[in-house]
Amino acid sequence: MNNQATIFNQRRAGILAHITSLPGPQTAGDLGQDAYSFIDFLNKTGFTVWQTLPLGMPHGDGSPYQCMSAHAGNTALISRNKLVIAGWLEARQLLEENFLDLAYAGFIAKANEQQQQEFTEFCDQQAGWLDDFALYLFWKNSFAGQGWIDWPEPYRDRDSVALKTAIATNTTALTRIKFQQFIFFQQWLELRAYANQQGVLLFGDIPIFVAYDSADVWADRDNFKLNADGSMPVVAGVPPDYFSETGQRWGNPHFNWPHMESQGFAWWLQRIETQLLLFDIVRIDHFRGFEAAWEVPTSEDTAINGAWVKAPGQQLLKKIQQHFGDIALVAEDLGVITPEVEALRDDFGLPGMKILQFGFSEDPENPHEPHNCSQHNVMYTGTHDNDTTLGWYQQLSTEQKQRVDSYLGSTEKDMPDVLINWALASVAKMAILPMQDVLVLDGEHRMNVPGTIEGNWVWRFSWGQLTEHRIEYLRKRLALYGRL
Repeated sequence: MNNQATIFNQRRAGILAHITSLPGPQTAGDLGQDAYSFIDFLNKTGFTVWQTLPLGMPHGDGSPYQCMSAHAGNTALISRNKLVIAGWLEARQLLEENFLDLAYAGFIAKANEQQQQEFTEFCDQQAGWLDDFALYLFWKNSFAGQGWIDWPEPYRDRDSVALKTAIATNTTALTRIKFQQFIFFQQWLELRAYANQQGVLLFGDIPIFVAYDSADVWADRDNFKLNADGSMPVVAGVPPDYFSETGQRWGNPHFNWPHMESQGFAWWLQRIETQLLLFDIVRIDHFRGFEAAWEVPTSEDTAINGAWVKAPGQQLLKKIQQHFGDIALVAEDLGVITPEVEALRDDFGLPGMKILQFGFSEDPENPHEPHNCSQHNVMYTGTHDNDTTLGWYQQLSTEQKQRVDSYLGSTEKDMPDVLINWALASVAKMAILPMQDVLVLDGEHRMNVPGTIEGNWVWRFSWGQLTEHRIEYLRKRLALYGRL
């Protein structure tokens, strides 16, 4: 298993691109040939890290940060072509809407003894979350997609008779859901093995909170701050910041930390274990929530009125360290960061994040200014929540542009490459570039606008945008700054 020392003892560069952003035959990228071609591109160019967004199964808005399970993979990412190659799907069935059901039927009809055993072992090994997830998704589909809080009371409240009856009378449907997860994990682990063979590390992302409508909350309400009827007294978010004048009201339930701690943080250990199965490096999104989290009363329409409530981050991270050893975690330490949050990050030796787009202010102590970066950080031009670097620069005022140009010694025609060069030249051991910046794209290609619910998470690139000249330019930059 890769640890902090193994990964952060050398200069590296990587690209941030979600699986859905890959080219491919379907409406969004998947785990098929284009994912392997992307790894080949990384290897050819000299990048050794591929960072993605979370891989969970999203709700209707498509956000990978609001998923139906902290463990289950997004089955929309399953490659149909790989199912045909495996023999579970006929080529004529590729475009069928129920292709996963057809693949399950093909598996049942054709799988040999070893393949059947692999499926059984997967179900046994992942039973701690898989059984509840299968039942949750089965009932969610049965009730026209309604959230668990709106299900009939026996199902909402996990009545023991209702649970036993559902399991006994819907074996095939539940097994089919488990099979879909088996295929997702199988395809992802094959991709991870290929990436590692090519010298590429996979960098994942854990949203600190889980969606209210999720198998996690439905299966164990005691882990969350909920009323007796399952409703939420408070929701998660962040106060007004760089991204939003009214803050961000995420709507996730808050953790019942005393209960989690009394259970030895077992829920968190299981969650980390799943991510370590999938990734070499894991970012903890909204890391500051391990020190204190912004609680907003459900009666509030925005996140302006809330309060910081302490969390047992020291105890949790100590437990994770004791259980897993020196694993490669990165703290997303953006937003309202206090000395207490910095101390928590530093006590456990976690790299933080520096975002060049947040630099170039009038404050010489701004932690995102290039001259304030340290080696033990991950340097970004921007993240999935930022505008593209070109779009960011184009939206700056004349005065802001002059400040940026004066610092960088550049002009508008140099964007985004001048910022890419500064990220690569920084002392940070790891530098990550969003794929949009690699392709010199403007704000029309932005991945997400925080605080909005439409038009996000749908950006894709095409191979035609990536020329041999651009690949050679990037490789020379990586060589120049010691990141090959």
